[in-house]
Amino acid sequence: MKKTRSAGLALLALIVGTHCFAAEGKCAALPSAAKLREKLIAAGAPESQAATGPVGGLFNGARMWAAIVNRDGQLCAIVASKDDPTQVWPGSQAIAKSKAYTANAFSLDTLALSTARLYTFTQPGHSLWSLGQSNLFDTKFLNTPGHPSQGVGAIPGGLIFFGGGAPLYKDGVLVGGLGISGDTSCADHEVAKRTRDGLGLNPPGGMLADDIVYAPPDAASVFAHPKCLNTWRNGGFVGNETAATYP
Repeated sequence: MKKTRSAGLALLALIVGTHCFAAEGKCAALPSAAKLREKLIAAGAPESQAATGPVGGLFNGARMWAAIVNRDGQLCAIVASKDDPTQVWPGSQAIAKSKAYTANAFSLDTLALSTARLYTFTQPGHSLWSLGQSNLFDTKFLNTPGHPSQGVGAIPGGLIFFGGGAPLYKDGVLVGGLGISGDTSCADHEVAKRTRDGLGLNPPGGMLADDIVYAPPDAASVFAHPKCLNTWRNGGFVGNETAATYP
């Protein structure tokens, strides 16, 4: 009986170990957590913004979570830009994971779709309304700020349809998704595209191929996203979120 139990435990360990190794292998083409954090911090750094323009929002890119998933949707890395991750909104950790999953899930080699470009489609009265209910975030991946990497190799899921998610490409091929959260959705998008650019994983059309669209000042578009507080895009001030109409 003891022999049978020992053999069973050994087999289980082998299966778990193989699964973990397989997950790591599928993340091999993507940046490590250390490289992701380096480029995340650089995207919001004052010296970087002196050259590229402000990120905007509430914190100007200084307090962010970043997550990467591979093409299968498996979580490969999750990091915070602050040494003390409790100083980045804890709720944004799960949102970053969901944005990464969404950007990967709805992009193709031939079509890069940032989460910002999915906003209008998923609003009431539009063609993809209620899409967000089709794949909910798995709450067992709601981790504490000090243990964000629990669940690496698994698929947390979740769909987010506002700025901050960007698909990742290598040699013109879609290899995964990046999710950024910790500020307004507009600022999240600015940091996402700058981080992706820093990692050298832009889509074939370049850094701005799936850039956020604001109508106005842009022409009316099905890809439009509302402005946020203190909205900047590519170094230019766009405006602020529409004021409330109720008292």
